[in-house]
Amino acid sequence: MFVLSDLSVIIRLLAAVVLGGLIGLEREMHDKPAGFRTHILVSVGAALYMIVSLSFNGPNMDPARIAAQVVTGIGFLGAGTIFRSGSATKGLTTAASLWAAAGIGLSVGIGGVFFRVAIYATLIVLSALILLARFESLFVPRDRRRLFTLTMVDRPGQLGIVGTKLGEIGVNIRNVDISQGEENNTLTMSLLLSIPPDFTFDDIKSIIRDIEGVKAVNWE
Repeated sequence: MFVLSDLSVIIRLLAAVVLGGLIGLEREMHDKPAGFRTHILVSVGAALYMIVSLSFNGPNMDPARIAAQVVTGIGFLGAGTIFRSGSATKGLTTAASLWAAAGIGLSVGIGGVFFRVAIYATLIVLSALILLARFESLFVPRDRRRLFTLTMVDRPGQLGIVGTKLGEIGVNIRNVDISQGEENNTLTMSLLLSIPPDFTFDDIKSIIRDIEGVKAVNWE
């Protein structure tokens, strides 16, 4: 049985914290479903499994088996970050970053030359998340549809008032769902809106919030 020294184990686990945390911090800054702590836990957990796997390396033992199970198992965690909002699918990038964080953790757990591999992979992942996202926003058309949820006074013509205001600024209503609000004399209205490129989603939120009768508005 091959056993690492305490110092070597600590160094590897701390390296997993730093590298996984860098990716998680980027996700946290963009308010994604899995952020700073989640990516650290995935990276450290993968490193821990790899360290344990190496410790049981021997003639009849294959450390790659545990690594393979980590790669498979992380798919279930990543799937939990994927959801649909209207016609849009969200969370795919975060799921992929979790998968990458697990690979980085495994590389750190192996140690040796794979320390450098983990660092290179972290830099590439961060570049994809930060730099390529900006490049993509310049050349790739973005989905400008978002689901807005409004809480408004329950009175005749309120939907027409909202629709007229949105139509004046070129916003198209793709789908409408109305239900009774939690408070008396209120309605909850879910609007799937197609937003013109001249406006941000927060701009539309502010415009809707200023409409008479609207008490609260949020977007997903």
